[in-house]
Amino acid sequence: MTNSTSKTTVPLSRFTKYGLAIAAIAASALLGFATLAQTPAPAAAPKSSSQGSTTATKKPATAGTATHPATYDRALLHPALLKDKAPDVYVVKFVTTRGDFTVTVTRAWAPLGADRFYNLVKHHFYDNAVVFRAVPNFVTQFGISSYPAVSTAWKKTEIKDDPVTQSNKKGAIVFATAGPNTRTTQVFINLKDNAFLDKTGFAPFGTVDAGGMNIVEMFYDQYGDSAGIDQDQIEKTGKPYLDKSFPKLDVIKSATIISPVPTVTPAAKPKPTTTAKPASSTPKPSSSPNR
Repeated sequence: MTNSTSKTTVPLSRFTKYGLAIAAIAASALLGFATLAQTPAPAAAPKSSSQGSTTATKKPATAGTATHPATYDRALLHPALLKDKAPDVYVVKFVTTRGDFTVTVTRAWAPLGADRFYNLVKHHFYDNAVVFRAVPNFVTQFGISSYPAVSTAWKKTEIKDDPVTQSNKKGAIVFATAGPNTRTTQVFINLKDNAFLDKTGFAPFGTVDAGGMNIVEMFYDQYGDSAGIDQDQIEKTGKPYLDKSFPKLDVIKSATIISPVPTVTPAAKPKPTTTAKPASSTPKPSSSPNR
């Protein structure tokens, strides 16, 4: 798909239903608008692995497989109850098949996005999630649960857009969208400065801390966007679909809030049931002599 302005033709990349659709900026500075979808696509399509493209960081042939956790936090099946307000600043540690890195989230940058991310991480939504998309010199993306029941629960949990107050610089973490006011669980990390995304509503809410991008840039990216990774299938069948068809993809073993450590609110105890005493068959005498 192209967008023509005079003699300049600019490809319109599209984050399909679970990705980002991005209107590329024409050289004449005329900004074209395109419907956004949840997987961001680059302004110019990168070369596929069959054409010998590589990222700046050399990657080993295989990524390794994370151990499948036995289960998931059952609170994730009830998104409407996960409404905690995030701290002004909090830090998330990611443990992945490539190594560890941290992300610092600043709530003032994008309050709604920061709150949503906080609740997802607090309840371990991203644990065992696969980094299913990595486009060299553009973005890397994750955020579809490895558990179909969880994906189903979060299907219709869109939050409103935040104003864009920060630029999509290298290392910025941002929610993917499927159009205005459609953010749910998918996020991407910018692999370079992508300032043109600022104009299309992508609001960064945090950034990868120093040194962490060395890990992020190593996420396996050689399948390419043309590999046919089906996001609907990830939602319906979970991680086994990716393990079978795309076994080299990297995995987020865990994502945990390490500062400040969230307080665990104990479940409210049910009130004791009071049993009414049966009425006495013998009436008591009146305490007053007169009626």
